[in-house]
Amino acid sequence: MGVSTSSPDKGIALVTVDFPPVNALPVQGWYDLADALRAAGRDHEVRCVVLAAEGRGFNAGVDIKEMQRDTGHASLIGANRGCYEAFAAVYECEVPVVAAVNGFCLGGGIGLVGNADAIVASEDATFGLPELDRGALGAATHLARLVPQHMMRTLYYTSRTATAAELHAHGSVWKVVPPGELRAAALELAAEIAKKDGYLIRLAKAAINGIDPVDVRRSYRFEQGFTFEANLSGVADRVRDTFGSGGPTGTSGTKAESV
Repeated sequence: MGVSTSSPDKGIALVTVDFPPVNALPVQGWYDLADALRAAGRDHEVRCVVLAAEGRGFNAGVDIKEMQRDTGHASLIGANRGCYEAFAAVYECEVPVVAAVNGFCLGGGIGLVGNADAIVASEDATFGLPELDRGALGAATHLARLVPQHMMRTLYYTSRTATAAELHAHGSVWKVVPPGELRAAALELAAEIAKKDGYLIRLAKAAINGIDPVDVRRSYRFEQGFTFEANLSGVADRVRDTFGSGGPTGTSGTKAESV
């Protein structure tokens, strides 16, 4: 259980997340994931990283139960900072990152795959931000890298999900495969990338990041300010307790899931 790194083939680092039952990461889990991704990128024997998960889903966001046990704001702040670090670690990894997405990819999962360089998904994979149903905000920055602008807004406002096939049609998912073939397909793509010159592939990653039209780190940090406001205002607890309806504006409560 936790975050592990292995070397399935020459030039490839496989970073695997395993937090049963649904891969909802605790605060320390986000930091551990960030550390593993950065360490893999710094290894000059590595030319591509595959980010995968064990279990029935790729990622379900933050561990809401951890925050509910906290009578203050330490867990909320920790989750916000931990997610920021993990998302940034994917984006800033010195070599390309291939995300192998199985099952559900929600909340924080969107932050991870939205910053990845390539995505391979199983046929049962679904992608979405149910944040408004959980009294939270965040990761629209990353969803906007997966679908067109108006679809991003509609998915965000409705908390609906998109299938792997739909994202493949939009060009954000490289390949959709049966669940049993996911890991092999992701490693196959990684192996093709890893055949490139190690120094040149690192230059390519830096160059492509440098021409991005949106600074994903600054954009996501901006979103996080509204996430924290929702918690401080009390709307976060109220929306979560009313299963997403929220009711009239008020000021009670303090905590909710955030990405």
